[in-house]
Amino acid sequence: MLDRLKTILSSSLSDPKAGDPVVDIEGQPVPVRIRRTSQARRISMRADTIKREIRITMPVYAPTAAALDFVAQKRQWIATRFETAPAVAKLGHGAHVAYLGEPHRITWNVGNSRSVARVEGAEGFELHVGGPEELVGPRIIRWLREAARPVYAHDISEYCGKAGEITPALAIGDPRSRWGSCSSRGTISLSWRLIMAPPFVRRSVIAHEVAHMRHMDHSPAFYAWFEELFEGDRKAADRWLKAHGSALQLVGR
Repeated sequence: MLDRLKTILSSSLSDPKAGDPVVDIEGQPVPVRIRRTSQARRISMRADTIKREIRITMPVYAPTAAALDFVAQKRQWIATRFETAPAVAKLGHGAHVAYLGEPHRITWNVGNSRSVARVEGAEGFELHVGGPEELVGPRIIRWLREAARPVYAHDISEYCGKAGEITPALAIGDPRSRWGSCSSRGTISLSWRLIMAPPFVRRSVIAHEVAHMRHMDHSPAFYAWFEELFEGDRKAADRWLKAHGSALQLVGR
């Protein structure tokens, strides 16, 4: 029995050295990215609709065959996820992108300033930008990221004042698995993509992370404190992100 266990462990731990396996989903090859971790107690899976790949997290002792069996059982669910995922939103002349929950039309002209300008037109807000047309997307994303910082900083400061907490450092990134996080070292990290969401959604995420400064868990005490800090309906914000979060993740990919 001990020899068999050693064989299983040796085999499974050597699996990641090989190339990622590929499975067939509705006639399309889909890579399976496997991550083994000592914290995992079971196999979990996520279908990444942006990269169109399957991500598996599993215990260190589990063989690759177990992961592929799990994928096979979930094949129809994976296919449905890929089929119903929103399309990638390219950012170019004439396209629309949201800012503070409001649609903004991108207007490009080679003679415009290369710096993005937010302009209120007859039919709503526009983002004017110039320079090479192939750089419109990156310039819009850079503008959104830069515009996010003062907005996030204001919200964090407001909630920290209400909570009686010292305002922490702010980090802005582009995570795919979460919208925000609060580290024990005193940093709140937020996705720049939240700046596209309606204000009540963004503020819910930020209030959530500020609440973690007192409760680093998701206990009843945490949710009671979160709801005391946040002025809106957190469940409505959660529903909005569940319905539209995937579309935000696809902007500019």
